[in-house]
Amino acid sequence: MAEMQNFNTSKAPRMSQAFPQAVIAEKFIFVSGTPGYDLNTGKVISDDFEEQTRQSFQNIKIILEEAGSSMDKVVKTTIFMVTGNDFSVINKIYGEFFPENPPARSTPQVMPFPLGILISVEYRAGRMTPSPLQGRPHRSLLPCRSGRLRAGPLYHGNERRLR
Repeated sequence: MAEMQNFNTSKAPRMSQAFPQAVIAEKFIFVSGTPGYDLNTGKVISDDFEEQTRQSFQNIKIILEEAGSSMDKVVKTTIFMVTGNDFSVINKIYGEFFPENPPARSTPQVMPFPLGILISVEYRAGRMTPSPLQGRPHRSLLPCRSGRLRAGPLYHGNERRLR
């Protein structure tokens, strides 16, 4: 079974005390559904879909960075939205946060959320850690089908890699 750890940061709003902002499991970070809440008020940033969407993405960016990852390590997003005709807004903001190599995405329309929430976004991202041999050339060890380890690509220690 994968080693799992709940993760929360006070630098981003928390939707509920019933579940964490994210779960770290081995090489990945799974971010819970995150609405466009304002950290200072604890409420949605406004009743405008675009503002809520941008704030939701910003909140997730903070959660990922605090958990040791970044937006460029996101592999999948699921965007739950109340109205089904706001794809142009989502595409615009998606492009702002993922200017190159955007991750896979699903965008289901859902029944209305409580408290004026128009959007909630969850992310799956890789976890970043510094190389264990910082500054020295080394090969990573990768498992092969037999269960033994084989030498992987040569790293020079300045790269950040998925752990």
